[in-house]
Amino acid sequence: MKRTIMCVVGTRPEAVKMAPVILALQREPGAEVHVLATAQHRQMLDQVLNFFGIAADSDLDVMRSNQTLPELTARLLMGADEVLQRVRPHVVLVQGDTTTVMTVALAAFYRRIDVGHVEAGLRTHDLSNPFPEEANRAIAGRLARWHFAPTQSARQNLLRENIADEAITVTGNTVIDALLATAERDVDPGLDLPSDRRLILVTSHRRENFGAPIQRICSAVKEIAQRNRDVHIVYPVHPNPNVKDVAYATLAGLENVQLCAPLDYAPFVSVMRRAHLVLSDSGGVQEEAPALGKPVLVLREETERPEAVSEGVVKLVGTQQQRIVDETQLLLDDKAVYETMARGVSPYGDGLAARRIVDVLMRM
Repeated sequence: MKRTIMCVVGTRPEAVKMAPVILALQREPGAEVHVLATAQHRQMLDQVLNFFGIAADSDLDVMRSNQTLPELTARLLMGADEVLQRVRPHVVLVQGDTTTVMTVALAAFYRRIDVGHVEAGLRTHDLSNPFPEEANRAIAGRLARWHFAPTQSARQNLLRENIADEAITVTGNTVIDALLATAERDVDPGLDLPSDRRLILVTSHRRENFGAPIQRICSAVKEIAQRNRDVHIVYPVHPNPNVKDVAYATLAGLENVQLCAPLDYAPFVSVMRRAHLVLSDSGGVQEEAPALGKPVLVLREETERPEAVSEGVVKLVGTQQQRIVDETQLLLDDKAVYETMARGVSPYGDGLAARRIVDVLMRM
């Protein structure tokens, strides 16, 4: 008898990291895959699903402009419950730490449906950083039957929370599966990038950086651009007005800063491959860029991905303007410091994480 496995995606990072698992499950004769798209991020989610050739079987279409977390959570919970009641899957598979992950895991728990958590065990141990993701993943972790931890460090976090050892499988991170497959294609990013300048890629969109932090980040980017006319900065700007309005007010018109709409996944990987270094508050970029040999300065106070920091290929710099400028300038000016970070070291996997996850699910 085939087992129905519902794979849930709500945002672009979820779709990127879940895509290798969905594709692997679709090749399994014993699995019937149902893809639930919540569309917590509508356009960016659709881009990734289209790139990987994945079609959603159910779509909640919950995205609303500038919606509050209570509004989003309520809409997700009711929508997910309706789909679970209709489809009645044997397993619900969620990935990461978004509001989609937490809410759908809760809806499945209410329906007494087993939950598998991909990228389980990431922790900062600070509910305010990142917000609300730290709470989301901890709640999902309490509700899951299977915990697919990307690293031994994540496994240890779960063990400290009294998760049974036999419920945890260290798989590596599926983002490396997706990255390696995508980087091979070398897609044209569709941007006019000067070949005679070092490229800095900037991404910043996290909710805890709204307000004063994003203003300081953008001011730092402006100062870096003005001090280094020989660099070209690309900033794909998140459409949320809390980000977009500040970025354009601070950076528009600077000759060596290129603001653009969010890039599709494959073009984004192509820009990351061309980058000299990356400034980002993204979680996934902390995993992807080091695998491509690109130093990452993390625009956050805490990270749930300490492995790359320990390896010396990622550095936490926070959101204070002067610190961001100083650390960026050091990488631009000091070749030896740059080379210690640009080593192409990835502690997050070998590209076979999806296969390991599917093997566990097929033994259930």
